[in-house]
Amino acid sequence: MDRPKETEMLGSTSGPLDANVERAAPDANADLFEVPDGGFEAWMTVAGASLVQAGTFGYAFTFGVYEDFYVRVYLSNHSPSSISWIGGFQLAQPFLWGPIAGKIFDNGGFRKLEFAGGLIFAFSVFMLSLCKPGQYYQIFLAQAVGMGIGLGLTFLPTVSIVVHHFKRHRGLASGIVLAGSSVGAVFFPILLNNLLPKLGFGQAVRVSGAIVPVCIVVGNLMMRTRPPPRSKRGGKNAPTVSFFLEPVYMIGVLGAFLALLGLFFPLVYIQLFSVQHNVDSKLAFYSIAILNASGAVVRPLANHLTDLCGPFNILALFSLGCSVIIFAMLGINNDAGLVVISVLYGACFSAVLSLAFAGFASLAKGPEEVGARVGVALALCSIAVLISPPIQGVLLTSDFHWIAPVVFAGSVTLAGAGFFLLTRTLQARITSNWRA
Repeated sequence: MDRPKETEMLGSTSGPLDANVERAAPDANADLFEVPDGGFEAWMTVAGASLVQAGTFGYAFTFGVYEDFYVRVYLSNHSPSSISWIGGFQLAQPFLWGPIAGKIFDNGGFRKLEFAGGLIFAFSVFMLSLCKPGQYYQIFLAQAVGMGIGLGLTFLPTVSIVVHHFKRHRGLASGIVLAGSSVGAVFFPILLNNLLPKLGFGQAVRVSGAIVPVCIVVGNLMMRTRPPPRSKRGGKNAPTVSFFLEPVYMIGVLGAFLALLGLFFPLVYIQLFSVQHNVDSKLAFYSIAILNASGAVVRPLANHLTDLCGPFNILALFSLGCSVIIFAMLGINNDAGLVVISVLYGACFSAVLSLAFAGFASLAKGPEEVGARVGVALALCSIAVLISPPIQGVLLTSDFHWIAPVVFAGSVTLAGAGFFLLTRTLQARITSNWRA
């Protein structure tokens, strides 16, 4: 006997929605689409999305290498704080563009987003290679603005595409997609650190950047979309204003905001920190790669745990781990310490970033709200990502006083873990389900 096919109303992003979909009132205008929950096309899409993530967000995560090089060599006439604005602005834009990208994706614009975003990102990488030493504005326009816009247009659609193909294994599939950024963030820092002293800035960026369009083009050829555009399905727009009146949702957003104020500190500064703390320079150059390598392993596992235990349970746990490890950075004074901290932090950091999407998706009252809820949360949290590296740079000062930024980053991340735990508690009471 053939196994009955599962169907569900498709939303616009990844995350464990089953409990919420079951309790939500059905939308009379929504169509039902068969979700294969696997198969060649589904897993090929996951592989393609992961490849796009590797070539875009994976490359963006190399900013720690650029920060170190800019501070010591290429922009030595600028303070660490002003240089960190480049990374902060770049990493904030995927969050800032969330509502726009989510709406276009919901309306069937996946290919348009991928084409425009991929083209802008690849073009900006090559423009970065033409920037001259000491010319801050040139680097800011290419790396912060150009690459940031490209990330903003491609990130949410690439992660969201898994809802077209998966239901029960959605968390695992989205974790594999996000692991692609970790794989790219292992490869590109190693490549750049080896090329910069040999080829110089411009040629090193061009060689590494030549790989980016290959990842984007091949990844897009592998991805497939399944449902028709939202405009043809008669879906209703989610009442986004009402989200701000929901205590559980806003407490979750506050938790994410505080956590993101601190989470990017090791990613941006660990290589520079290691160089100044008796760590072998060659190993220090691999610190970001080590950090992201552990993330590539943990992300699929952490996302799969959300299918079993609920996102906010896992978010609170890994956020607490991030806080503890940030404080432990002050103990790095040898090679072994750097490796241990990089491995542990990479695991916790990657898990928190990927689980945040599942967390906000789980608060939706129905699949038609998912894109709006995740998009609004990302937009609000973009402010934290934007100001985080500059604040830490100001606390660091040009004399490199590391205690102040470490304490700040560790404390706000700890506060974020607390608010995630509060969100989990309140949501569990509402749903009468501990898997919140």
